[in-house]
Amino acid sequence: MPFRSPYPDAEIPHVPLSEFIFAGVEEAADEVALIDGPTGRSYTYGETNRNSQAVAAGLAQLGIGKGDKVAIISPNLPEYSIAVHGIMRAGACVTTMNPLYLESEIHHQLEDADARVFITVSAMLEKAKSAAKGTHVEKIFTFDDADGSESFTSLMHHAGPPPQVNIDPANDVAAMLYSSGTTGLPKGVMLTHRNLVAAMQQTSKLFGTGRARSLLILPVFHIYGFHCVANFDLLQRGTVVMMPRFDMDQFLGYVQNYKIERACLVPPIILGLVKSPLVDKYDLSSLKLVFSGAAPLDADLAAACEKRLNCKVRQGYGLTETSPGVCGHPIDGDKVRHGSVGVLVPNTEAKLIDLSTGEEATSGAPGELWVRGPQVMKGYYKNPDSTRNTITEDGWLRTGDIAVIDEDNWITIVDRAKELIKFKGLQVAPAELEAVLLNHPSIADAAVIGVPDEEAGELPKAFVVKKHEVTAEEVLAYVASQVAPYKKIRIVEFVDQIPKSPSGKILRRILKDREREKPA
Repeated sequence: MPFRSPYPDAEIPHVPLSEFIFAGVEEAADEVALIDGPTGRSYTYGETNRNSQAVAAGLAQLGIGKGDKVAIISPNLPEYSIAVHGIMRAGACVTTMNPLYLESEIHHQLEDADARVFITVSAMLEKAKSAAKGTHVEKIFTFDDADGSESFTSLMHHAGPPPQVNIDPANDVAAMLYSSGTTGLPKGVMLTHRNLVAAMQQTSKLFGTGRARSLLILPVFHIYGFHCVANFDLLQRGTVVMMPRFDMDQFLGYVQNYKIERACLVPPIILGLVKSPLVDKYDLSSLKLVFSGAAPLDADLAAACEKRLNCKVRQGYGLTETSPGVCGHPIDGDKVRHGSVGVLVPNTEAKLIDLSTGEEATSGAPGELWVRGPQVMKGYYKNPDSTRNTITEDGWLRTGDIAVIDEDNWITIVDRAKELIKFKGLQVAPAELEAVLLNHPSIADAAVIGVPDEEAGELPKAFVVKKHEVTAEEVLAYVASQVAPYKKIRIVEFVDQIPKSPSGKILRRILKDREREKPA
């Protein structure tokens, strides 16, 4: 029998996302919305609203509207958020990319997403131009107005009126973020306006309502940063301080100097906060809440962080495919179970499926977590087969994660049925790395798994069968030249054979079991 959220259902307005976020913004027009951490450059709510409308008008003049895709590849900047809402207000869909992507990875996403406009920064302009060759990209803008590109500043100051677009929130796609899903290569996750509005209402039950000063170190291209800070804090009329890249000393300085009250982080950063001697050099008394997501947070680490920083530490769980929220710890009150990912958000059902039988797991037994709710994606772009394999006909999304649910309906993730590796909260698909390895002329066969690591969460490890003589160092260097830095193989072990099923499927579970059996 499915479990339901303990919260009453939240109302989900039938409106486009940007209209929902900026409704009544005039009352906070002079309040600061976005700050660039390194420079202090800022935008008020009035400026953010007007500038995003101008971007929509400028894009409409270029012929960008419903059904079109606009890609962004950039570090965290205030203008990123303005661009996102300008794109949506034009009726188009934003697709985001990791700035660490190599040219080939950028090209693949531009091509797969059918992007017509590309927004980047001067430091990435040449790579962006090269990657865009042979795709549908017609214009390239830079946030910092580099020579040889269109000016995003001019787009923000476009004089024309914003377009009047008839958006259907339930069906029109607002954002398409790329995820490997439960298996395989990255796929475009189609999130409708209704998906994202629902996620806002659901998050309000966890975070509560009211202004807060937040630090955005989570990359906006990732659903966690995209939703939990960049959009949710705007809805709450908070102030978002943007941090382009993580540096512990700088991070702590921002918390102190900007009086940060809330920080959404990932476990590797939390581990650093617990261990770093730099923490004692800063006044972090303004910090009231640390929220963890993107990867499991160990119970002892959560408790140690609370003690070190003297603030609440809470954890949540979600996926790109669920916009992202599935469950989380309630912020208010003292009831918290470190190590658990919390209770279901409103309007959400869950059930556990026994992988050996395909039936619902018995009470208290682990099973694959399936969820259903208004935050579940529309599907994968141009990939109906993967969509059917992920979402059942009656709307259940298979998460690929193994969970247990206790008598109070608190959920704990205990394992992953899916094969994704989580390196510092970022997804690494073994199949993608295996494809790279098999292109090496000296490699006959290969398999990749994640192995536990205290700092990173998991490290990609390759098991390699040689065709010709090759060293581990050569394998590491080859893969590093083909993929973004976070996807790199970190460990190589040469083996005589890769374990496979009769159908040829790699039996990664056997490799993982062998790893666990090795002496520490």
